[in-house]
Amino acid sequence: MKFNKTPSVEQLQIASRFESLRKILVSAEYAEHLEKTLAFWALPSDRRLPLALLGWKLRDLLAASFTQLSDTPGIGQKKLASLVQLLARAANTDPTELPTGGSSPLDYGAPSHDGQPLEPNRFDPANVSEVSWSQWRASVLKHGLQVETLGRLAPSLQSMTRVIWNTPLGAYSDVTLAQLRAMKTHGEKRVRAVLEVYQSVHALVGNMGLQPHLVVRIVPRCVDQADRWVGSMLQTPGMPGRQEIFDHFIEPLLQQVRTDTTQQIASLAENRLGLAGPIPSVRQLARTMGLTRARVYQLLNEINDILVVRWPMGRHQVYELRDKFQSEAAALSHPPDLTQFLAAIELFYPGSRRGADGRLEQAFEPVEQDADLLTVE
Repeated sequence: MKFNKTPSVEQLQIASRFESLRKILVSAEYAEHLEKTLAFWALPSDRRLPLALLGWKLRDLLAASFTQLSDTPGIGQKKLASLVQLLARAANTDPTELPTGGSSPLDYGAPSHDGQPLEPNRFDPANVSEVSWSQWRASVLKHGLQVETLGRLAPSLQSMTRVIWNTPLGAYSDVTLAQLRAMKTHGEKRVRAVLEVYQSVHALVGNMGLQPHLVVRIVPRCVDQADRWVGSMLQTPGMPGRQEIFDHFIEPLLQQVRTDTTQQIASLAENRLGLAGPIPSVRQLARTMGLTRARVYQLLNEINDILVVRWPMGRHQVYELRDKFQSEAAALSHPPDLTQFLAAIELFYPGSRRGADGRLEQAFEPVEQDADLLTVE
């Protein structure tokens, strides 16, 4: 569509804006930008995109005159206005922050429609552009975080399919956003989960510099609290009180479970820790919850699955701490009550798969004799 012989004020403004952006983008500092196509700067939520021009590199677009672009079939005034918007988005991206060679400083999140970073609780995969995704990937590579698993760094495991919990971030660090969305078995939910992990990592480390003698270590907040306390207790002689154990070990891990699973499983965990009274047996819980014991064991195993993903080294550390406490308690005439502490270890890191090799609850409750005892694999 050609402009009228007598252009309107809006048409003249678009043409003027195009020329201003051209002067900015053809400068040497934007050389890296020019090798990317116009589609690189588009958001999935953008409307009236100039589809006929999206495959052009910025270098070729800026080499053409505004009149030539306006004469392109299918390109009218609204499409030209959208073209200018995409060029402005490119010009507003600091060239020093554009990922090159897999690492560079980055922005704080996917831009929203107004160009501002999204708040974490407003994350919207529809507002993620190729440039944002490239920057997030660069953050992961820059700080060597590609070996971390998606499940370990996810805001919540409830929003992530279990099959990718143990997938390393590096599995996606070399793919474009378009390639990610086109992957087999990667539907809307899985793509969102991957993008959300990358965005949260980037928001944390994107503007961090590099120090040759330091590395970045990212840990779930609740797990970090328990991890620090366990490490401190392993180096400190003596026995802590029941309340300290609860505050610094049990409650943080229980809060992680609440974050990552359903209310039903969280309530099950609380009951197995005796938060509502004496620790009930699996038989009692099954009757109260209206479930079979096999199902209760499955739910308990899900708690272990969560902790294994969130705190891979937790099993070794908490069992080492258990041995230390039991050894010290044996030397005391009035040892502290470790029942809840031991129940917590059994809940979070059981000795074997519950229901597969016999009941692991026997240390905390009487052995049950019942002909309908069920097990699960």
